[in-house]
Amino acid sequence: MNDLKRNWTNGLLGRASVVMLISILVGCTDVGESNQRAEQKRYQSDFSMDWLYRSFGGQSRVSKPKNVIYVLTDDQRYDELGFMNPIIETPNMDRMAAEGVHFKNAFVTTALCSPSRASILTGQYMHNHGVVDNNKPPRDGTIFFPEYLQKAGYDTAFVGKWHMGELAPAGRKLDDPQPGFDHWVSFAGQGHYYPIKPNGEQSMLNINGDAVKQKGYITDELTDYALDWLDSRDSEEPFFMYLSHKAVHSNFAPAQRHAEQYADRTIPVPASQADTPENYAGKPMWVKNQRNSWHGVDFPYHSSLDVQAYKMRYHRALSAVDESLGRLFKWLEDNGHADDTIVMLMGDNGFMFGEHGLIDKRNAYEESMRVPLLAWGDGLKANHVVKEIAANIDIAPTILDIAGLESPEQFEGESLYSLARGESESEWRDDLLYEYYWEFNYPSTPTTFALRTDDYKFITYHGLWDTEELYDMRTDPKEMHNLIHDPEYLAVVADLRGKLFARLGDSRDGLSVPYTEKFSHGAVFREGERSKAAEFPDQWLRNGSERDLRDFMKPDKVRAGLSKAKPAAH
Repeated sequence: MNDLKRNWTNGLLGRASVVMLISILVGCTDVGESNQRAEQKRYQSDFSMDWLYRSFGGQSRVSKPKNVIYVLTDDQRYDELGFMNPIIETPNMDRMAAEGVHFKNAFVTTALCSPSRASILTGQYMHNHGVVDNNKPPRDGTIFFPEYLQKAGYDTAFVGKWHMGELAPAGRKLDDPQPGFDHWVSFAGQGHYYPIKPNGEQSMLNINGDAVKQKGYITDELTDYALDWLDSRDSEEPFFMYLSHKAVHSNFAPAQRHAEQYADRTIPVPASQADTPENYAGKPMWVKNQRNSWHGVDFPYHSSLDVQAYKMRYHRALSAVDESLGRLFKWLEDNGHADDTIVMLMGDNGFMFGEHGLIDKRNAYEESMRVPLLAWGDGLKANHVVKEIAANIDIAPTILDIAGLESPEQFEGESLYSLARGESESEWRDDLLYEYYWEFNYPSTPTTFALRTDDYKFITYHGLWDTEELYDMRTDPKEMHNLIHDPEYLAVVADLRGKLFARLGDSRDGLSVPYTEKFSHGAVFREGERSKAAEFPDQWLRNGSERDLRDFMKPDKVRAGLSKAKPAAH
């Protein structure tokens, strides 16, 4: 693959000239009609582009865009890869990294299923696409990036978990086909690993609008449907397939063939899981309090669940996803598409298994917001590690770039394609915004805003009386030493705080936090005999005589100018 974009508008003659030439060659007399068809389909299925290439002696830059397979996993954290975690085996994911690209600093802008998936599909932050939780549907008029691929002539398919808009309006089902996809296979909500639900009911799939019974283990069955669609295509058009696995979402249920996998291995307990003063020194009170909650290790899901045993089930459930990748690779190789297809794999968010005493996601810690991102295919730099910050909002512009299409102006992400080819990007982003809005049904995690740079992470909270956080990610990657009260870092805090709110300031609704109607009190219970409520931080305990009691009225930037401070974050 040459280093030039394969957008055929950059071809030898330009779009208009090529369209007119095609019109003449295929005997079209109505250039306007031909032009319209060319907009809708990049290639004419009845016209050999190979012949056109030969007519230019092989010198034309006009070429067929790449096929793309985008595989989205659920709750797969950044280190849930065999080449990063010696406990597990993921040979096909490892192959992607060895033969392709590993984006080692990939993040989601919201660590929650629906908002993250909406960011992938729209190329926008949550505060602009409007899917602020797992209940709210996309705004009217929202455009999903596969719609642009359709208009450019791609055959498109969606197979798997959609999970947006759980509070569906009247007349719409949760698994209804969505814009941008010619072929549709999905299910309502989270779906189920096995065909018979715990309540004994049959799990159903939606196949192009028809209700069909789920027959087998969901990861295998979704892969079957994906391969069936690829086999059924009789078109010469390029294809885009979005394979969206249910796995590895909780409640983790591995395939039967993996039920005893890794039985000889032990899951280590994170050092930060222990309920010690050292582990909670500097941490917000909500973190200590969440320890004994639905999303904490002392009362996980309001049960006595063993978190490490639970993680073993997570590892086992991932194995079928890795095998699914292997089946896709085999199909590409057997059908002559290994050289014209880019395969990408990404997690929709991470998952915590005891870090800081927490489980699940939602928060802005690394295990929650950092995800795997791999890319494989011809033209990508082999065994290449990209260190730049990548994000879910970059997926839409990246796939359009692979297809040779320009990004629309509403996209907030950037294409990763040049980085994947090993090219340098001198003006790549220096930071990434993270946002999560409080959900009443899981009230222990507050509204969270964070800014992650290469060097630091600044986390602030909305609507509660608690401390903020600042971590030096170079020296403290496990986020154990909160620097927010260290006066030497005041300038860093001031700089990151200003940048964070500047990122939020472009919201179409302004600086606002949504409120969702409550239908219950939510998961509020605590285990009576386990960890107790947190105390306020020592730095906040005063006797009334201190000289800094009104310093909060001064902006950080002003105070930073009056103190010895380190240079601003970069």
